Amino acid sequence: MNVYDFDNTVYDGESAIDFFICYLRRDPSLVKYIPKIVRALIRYKRGTISIEQALGEYGRIVEDYFSTVKGLEDDVRIFWDKHIGKIKPFYYELHSDDDLIISASPEISLKDICARLGIKKYIGTAFDESGKISRFCFRENKVKAFFELYPNERIENFYTDSLNDKALIDISENAFLVKGMKITKIK
Repeated sequence: MNVYDFDNTVYDGESAIDFFICYLRRDPSLVKYIPKIVRALIRYKRGTISIEQALGEYGRIVEDYFSTVKGLEDDVRIFWDKHIGKIKPFYYELHSDDDLIISASPEISLKDICARLGIKKYIGTAFDESGKISRFCFRENKVKAFFELYPNERIENFYTDSLNDKALIDISENAFLVKGMKITKIK
């Protein structure tokens, strides 16, 4: 099976940031969250906060906001209508019926774009019925989710934009680093 990270690998950019910008245009009150988000990203990049701590401190903001949004699936569909052109051309060339996308992006977003791309399998950040994060699909959590959902599968080729996916690289037969449109075999 071929497995792909999504953001900056198959998608040219960070889809969650692009989605936030779309919502910001529609709901300018979201601007109040930007300082908190930037602060969390800086603290995370400096290593002064773990991703779990960042989620604990800031994840509630996302959960609270999206619990009030009506028609989120329609918004996701409209987003992908406008952003499908940011799928990198190499993916169309490599696409296979057994591809799996694994990403920190929310599954509600992956569900729509994967259906458009003919991808039947995807794993992302999941939310429960109350809007709380039930699975954060990031770093080592990606491997845990992979083995929970596909215990009898093996990863022949893994494509990612970041060595943050080392845990998935380690369990893959072959691994490729995607930078822009350049793909380099790293394992």
